[in-house]
Amino acid sequence: MTNFHYGQMELDYLRKKDKKLGEAIDRIGFIEREVIPDLFTALVNSIVAQQISIKAVDTIWGRMEERFGEITAPNIAKQAVEDVQQCGMTMKKAVWIKSIAESVCTGDLDLNELAQLPDEEVCRRLCLLDGIGLWTAEMLMTFSLQRKDVVSWGDLAIRRGMMRLYHHKKLDKAKFERYKKRYSPYGTIASLYLWRISVE
Repeated sequence: MTNFHYGQMELDYLRKKDKKLGEAIDRIGFIEREVIPDLFTALVNSIVAQQISIKAVDTIWGRMEERFGEITAPNIAKQAVEDVQQCGMTMKKAVWIKSIAESVCTGDLDLNELAQLPDEEVCRRLCLLDGIGLWTAEMLMTFSLQRKDVVSWGDLAIRRGMMRLYHHKKLDKAKFERYKKRYSPYGTIASLYLWRISVE
């Protein structure tokens, strides 16, 4: 298991920049959050997970691993789309997953080069893929590429965490952006704590 990599330097920076967040960090302690380092595997997982429960994701993922072995582009590309769908997902998701696998295998999609690109360009390119929207791209940057400055406006739990932390009844985009700027360049680490705060 691989966890999102951060340490004392990032936490000290956030404590210094934001007293309320600093108090939450001290209260909660260090957060371990699992990541999927392989971007193709993470892409497939994110598509499978759209609009279904965590339990359902685990069931479908288990079936995929049992049927196909390791979730790699070559393994998925050679499967019939019906076989992918029969693991328990919609046909639309199965088509998206197989299409991405084929694009990787033909070289039309080079996932490795994304690691060298700035956040905005990574997001733009991921959003060109069928089945990947802005929120999903931001989660892939967080939990696969381990980019350190992602705070997603599209994530309801992050917004809820902000509202609880700062005692807001409403949170508009301008206020959200001010907090996001305050956390930068370690917004993702702030996001880990906002997620935790949102469920307290």
